[in-house]
Amino acid sequence: MILLDTCVLLWLASGSTELSRPARQAIGDHAGSLAVSAISAWEIGIKAARGHLAVPLPVDEWVEAVFARHGIRPVPLDHKVAALSTRLPAIHADPADRFLIATAQAMNIALVTPDQHIRQYPEAQTVW
Repeated sequence: MILLDTCVLLWLASGSTELSRPARQAIGDHAGSLAVSAISAWEIGIKAARGHLAVPLPVDEWVEAVFARHGIRPVPLDHKVAALSTRLPAIHADPADRFLIATAQAMNIALVTPDQHIRQYPEAQTVW
């Protein structure tokens, strides 16, 4: 199983060529066992509400459709991940990204992300 960063989920859903070769390979290798944090649905909803992102359905319906189409497992945000995110070094200030890192750590899986800040965390397993 691997965890997808929000931008990776958006690129996967749109068929974008933004994904790196290793990211595409990891996604293909883990088809049927892809995971996405609940925080990604929140990020997508915020971007859509601000007019920075257009999705063809209400965000909750769009997320469900993308998850079903790509066999993605939703990962809830829980108190353990929230607490773990506060113990991360101050490399990255974005709270959503800190939740993603903590989720991947708690699940002991890699996070597929192009974010260079996230990839600086020594404890984070990442693919890009």
